[in-house]
Amino acid sequence: MAKPIALAPFFSPAQWKAAFVVSLILGTLAVSPSGNAQEHRITTFDVPGAGTAAGQGTLAYGINSVGVIAGTYYDAENISHGFLRDPGGKLTMFDVPGDAGGTTVLGLNAEGAVVGYFVDATPAIHAFLRTPDGKFITYDAPGACTTSVNVGCHGSGAWDINILGVVVGPYEDTSGNFVAHCAIRYPDGQFTTFEVPGSSMEAGQGTLPAILSGLNIWGAISGEYYDANNAFHGFLRTPTGAFIHFEAPGADTTISFNGTFPESLNDAGAIAGYDLDVNEVYHGFLRSPAAGFTTFEVPGADTTAGDYNGTFPSNINLSGAITGNYVDANDVSHGFLRGPNGGFTTFEAPGADTTAGDYNGTFPVSNNGAGAITGYYIDTGNVYHGFIREP
Repeated sequence: MAKPIALAPFFSPAQWKAAFVVSLILGTLAVSPSGNAQEHRITTFDVPGAGTAAGQGTLAYGINSVGVIAGTYYDAENISHGFLRDPGGKLTMFDVPGDAGGTTVLGLNAEGAVVGYFVDATPAIHAFLRTPDGKFITYDAPGACTTSVNVGCHGSGAWDINILGVVVGPYEDTSGNFVAHCAIRYPDGQFTTFEVPGSSMEAGQGTLPAILSGLNIWGAISGEYYDANNAFHGFLRTPTGAFIHFEAPGADTTISFNGTFPESLNDAGAIAGYDLDVNEVYHGFLRSPAAGFTTFEVPGADTTAGDYNGTFPSNINLSGAITGNYVDANDVSHGFLRGPNGGFTTFEAPGADTTAGDYNGTFPVSNNGAGAITGYYIDTGNVYHGFIREP
């Protein structure tokens, strides 16, 4: 993710180095230039009320199996709000009741339920679930701090929701160190909380689920955890509650905030994400239940040591197609799709800023089983806009 403000409650500025410097395989690499995107239709959109100044605008995050898009927009006062866009382009905007400092939407399921977090007047951060019929459920995870962000408490968030209505998100505890843990909320309102064995319980550390698609239909959860040296490691929590620890090949765990960053888990158990190596280069990876790890770079991605550029997968659909962005040697972000056979297609959203050194461009976030991709792009004025790329 390229906009740190959306996830800032759970990441310090130093940790954003590892999350992304700007917010977000096996087979022959059959490269398609961005011109091949003409075979697909890219529609851009802005939510009414979205601001038009730098750092404002529309950020599309999730797309479900029927083409509903969920995301967040920032108004002229830099306040965040939630939105849904139906397949016909109709937009629904909303704020969580009790919101006094912004509503941020993150997860979306096939029925159109969305989850995220909001800031109250304290200001304190709480999780929410918006049901498909527009009703809101707000909550705090058991053991979560509920005091002001001004004293370091970042409360509860909801990041993932599956078709069964199970929700997963992080929360910070009341230890005074504000350690991150994960909470599973079931449809009956019951909770299970956990931290990965081996994750550090020191200040600002702990366990985080993957954002948007870190929970599958079977109840498996993927994400990352910090060790005592602030290195990141991947985990998979099985539906029975067992933990599998893993590192992407080449991931560095000797430098703080380097390591392995799972981003997406599909219903077949495949995980896509990226790692940061000892040369401060990002690489994509696929962890398959059958074939193990495959690492990859999108052709054209910058792999210069020390640049913090590279390949950033963000989502994997059920068929194994992976979308995300890569950053080139000019510090421009471009969209990519890696097919299940390992071939790449790259593309740009119309209007995306491709000026060298701006760290702007195109940022795909999610893809569905029908091959549609949604995300956002940043223009030359540093304004965010949503897009959908359809077959």
